Amino acid sequence: MKLAPSILSADFSSLLEDIKKVEDAGCDLLHIDVMDGHFVPNITMGPPVVKSLKGKTKLPFDVHLMIENPDRYISQFVEAGADIISVHSEACVHLSRTIQLIKSYNVKAAVALNPATPLDVIEYVLEDLDMVLIMSVNPGFGGQSFINSSLTKIEKLKKMIESKGLNIDIQVDGGVKADNVKSVIDAGANVIVAGSAIFGSEDIESTVKQFRQNII
Repeated sequence: MKLAPSILSADFSSLLEDIKKVEDAGCDLLHIDVMDGHFVPNITMGPPVVKSLKGKTKLPFDVHLMIENPDRYISQFVEAGADIISVHSEACVHLSRTIQLIKSYNVKAAVALNPATPLDVIEYVLEDLDMVLIMSVNPGFGGQSFINSSLTKIEKLKKMIESKGLNIDIQVDGGVKADNVKSVIDAGANVIVAGSAIFGSEDIESTVKQFRQNII
């Protein structure tokens, strides 16, 4: 299991300090939620903030674009230091073209699916992906409760990937905590986004250890 704490739940007044805490605790990726106030009802950060963090941590940047017209900004996030870029199928008019644009910059490409979006929309682009992001809450805000029907969706995605003989990460974002992470991993996920569950804990290192212990 890879853990990708979402900085959406970090303390922005001491962001680098919080990032250092999750790095020292043994997390694997830094999940960066980018929201534009249009695709989702919230506004977070843009390329300048991401760029300001590059070189300050060894964690790869997992940039999740919850924005309209993502093609317009992909090059800026690549320049800012993104290692993985996730776009929402719901926001892409030409999904295959967007995926190819991401890969043309030699960064990993992922597609995110909202809770009500069926897996069918990625069936014909699956071979081009490095990761699929299953949203287990409706995107826009941190601290929401996990949508249980997401487990069935993860299981179906895992079978779809295996039937095609592919090696693709399955990331899950939304409401995942130490006490339900095992069911998410058992369903087939291997990359877990956790925001408030990690950054909101009093002891980040202990919480990360609990996440890993609970999947055994």
